[in-house]
Amino acid sequence: MNEQGEFRTVRGYQLLRQQSGRELTPSMEDYLEMIYRNCQQQPHVRVNNLAEQLNVQAPSVSRTVRRLAEKGYVNYHKYGVIELTDKGKELGEYLLARHQTIESFLRYLGVADSLLKETELIEHYLGPDTVRQMKMWNAFLAVNTDVLERWTNFREQQREMP
Repeated sequence: MNEQGEFRTVRGYQLLRQQSGRELTPSMEDYLEMIYRNCQQQPHVRVNNLAEQLNVQAPSVSRTVRRLAEKGYVNYHKYGVIELTDKGKELGEYLLARHQTIESFLRYLGVADSLLKETELIEHYLGPDTVRQMKMWNAFLAVNTDVLERWTNFREQQREMP
């Protein structure tokens, strides 16, 4: 149910998101996040390296990177060299922080075996306010280790129940 009390399907919310002017698809966000991760270590990344890291084919990377370049997030040069623009750095930083926040939140919940998969599936569908609240909860648990310990104990006791 949305703020007006209307239910929507997942596809309905996706269409609303597109209409709100959100520029990037979840796939494009993944590419930009990985480019940002790489560019923290070096000034650029190459198409082949990005393809390998994302487990996709180089032509797919080239297409997506061209779209990111058209939107002003990256500069795409000859021989497959990709560099972030200031706009790309700003969004890339947010995307990585969002990923880390959700991953930490799920880790606190006790998700282990499918942590990366669950993080990847969730991250594109949460709004900034929800991510902010998760970040605050993570910070709260980090300084209130007694609460985290009680949660962990409770979780373990529940696993043992039939």
